[in-house]
Amino acid sequence: MRHGKKVNHLGRTDSHRKAMLANMASSLIKHKRISTTLAKAKALRMYVEPLLTKSKTDTTHSRRIVFGYLQDKETVTELFRDVAAKIANRPGGYTRIIKLNNRLGDNAEMALIELVDYNEVYGKEAESAEKKTTRRGRTKAKKADAPKAEKVEVAEEAPATEEATPEVPAAEAKTEDKGE
Repeated sequence: MRHGKKVNHLGRTDSHRKAMLANMASSLIKHKRISTTLAKAKALRMYVEPLLTKSKTDTTHSRRIVFGYLQDKETVTELFRDVAAKIANRPGGYTRIIKLNNRLGDNAEMALIELVDYNEVYGKEAESAEKKTTRRGRTKAKKADAPKAEKVEVAEEAPATEEATPEVPAAEAKTEDKGE
């Protein structure tokens, strides 16, 4: 049974798996998007997200911890300079996994893993979605403005209906008939 075993070993020894994930994390940080198998992408997400969180605080200690995982100076520098500035306001979920077609050779499930803040296609939709807010109730200010708006609409519609209907004299004739 595999109770409580979170790590996907990916059919590799511990040292091989750590080296592979470090190389993949470096490639992801450098290129912002890589294509790999779905299992490796899920393992990489668990590996790289804590490093991205660590990069938000630019201290010597956090740089040394991240360097211990990545083993690449240029990648660590780019992570703490460029990537950390973009993900500063995001509370988590720095990567996105998009499933692709299966690989032709062995029919393996392929996926694209990318940094969320570097994709311009989804970024525009996210910005517009943030501007739109929905509320269940109405505020006091909106309640006060609503009756005024209705009165204005009624006042505008009333003259338009009187001018459009030429049967005003007929209406007066009906009132005269009731009086007699």
